[in-house]
Amino acid sequence: MTDQSKEAYRGDQEQDIRFGWFLPTAGDGRYVGVAPEREPTLDYMIRVAQTAEASGFEFVLIPTGGACLDAWVVGSAVMSHTRTLKPLVAVRPGLVAPVLAARMAAALDVLSEGRAMINVVTGSSVQDLEELGDPLAHAHDERYERASEYMEVMKRSWTGSQGMAVSEFRTGGSASAGEEGLFSGKYYQQTRPAATPQTVQQPHPPFYLGGSSPIAKRVAVEHAHTFLMWGEPHEWIREQIAEIEGIRDQLEQEKGERKPLRYGMRAQVLVRDTEEEAWAAAWETISKVSPELLAKAQESFAQTDATNQRRQNELRERSRADRFVAGPNLWTGLSQVRSGGAILIVGTAEQVADRLVEYAQLGVSTFILSGYPHLEEAEIFGRTALPLFHQKWSALQVAAT
Repeated sequence: MTDQSKEAYRGDQEQDIRFGWFLPTAGDGRYVGVAPEREPTLDYMIRVAQTAEASGFEFVLIPTGGACLDAWVVGSAVMSHTRTLKPLVAVRPGLVAPVLAARMAAALDVLSEGRAMINVVTGSSVQDLEELGDPLAHAHDERYERASEYMEVMKRSWTGSQGMAVSEFRTGGSASAGEEGLFSGKYYQQTRPAATPQTVQQPHPPFYLGGSSPIAKRVAVEHAHTFLMWGEPHEWIREQIAEIEGIRDQLEQEKGERKPLRYGMRAQVLVRDTEEEAWAAAWETISKVSPELLAKAQESFAQTDATNQRRQNELRERSRADRFVAGPNLWTGLSQVRSGGAILIVGTAEQVADRLVEYAQLGVSTFILSGYPHLEEAEIFGRTALPLFHQKWSALQVAAT
């Protein structure tokens, strides 16, 4: 890494630390791997969102997939029942036209008075992609190539728009793909200017993008505001950030500019008064999982084409002999039956805050957290660990000046 890029990286690290929570749109409860105790009703989604807002979280991640309620519908609903909480909603490149997605996001941004955030989901499970009829269901790298074009068209739709059309019968002929603001690529062609509502956030709402493969990281550096990683031991996160910084260096040399980029991490948290209580509660979350489900989950995880899920699989197997302890206060037991960012940060408020501070020192500036059940755990974390984190982080910043 060059001296100039190191300085830019230090500047990134000094950004404010943001915390998001998770909306359980597939149901909620104390246990993983069994039917949810609480249905994902509108009432319950609003309660979780309002609790997260009151507990100090800035935004909520609204997931996508066949088991979840639609992220856009839920995001619109919770936005109208909160004041500052930002909905991070999922777009699925290839499944909704990019200009239409830009219009939807602009509408959400306008109605929420500038709170919309966009999570670009290229994968999910292969089964879900097949159910949705995605022609690239089995083409991992091509999905990221398509996502790159998709975000480019969305950005051009927002930044090139003069606002909503006065009439569907407006005059104006088609434009060639070579004109400014239009786009012609392998997957998408934008042959005339798109009318979308003008976004409150300028130049447009932020993109979040995750993935651990080389192409995912390059696309994130080119287009994303925040690159999302799944929770891993601190050294693994350090290595991922170093790799992305190398890609930023390379693109800076190629294009002569260095775009700002935040690093985000998706993880679970469990805070109790004592460490013993916390570990007991962690094991309790998977206490009702059947052997049949464990075997089915292992089979499904083994078939994944997602690099980040393969890393989660590797971490789980490495830690199995140590009762799934992957580091101080880090537990991979949930990843036996839960895909995605399943690492659990377990302990007292002090311990959990310390582990998060260590991630922040590596450069992670956005945390997306969750716990079971999400309603109660949002309140516990916000009341106990979050204030401690802010105290510790502020003290470190003061000491560094």
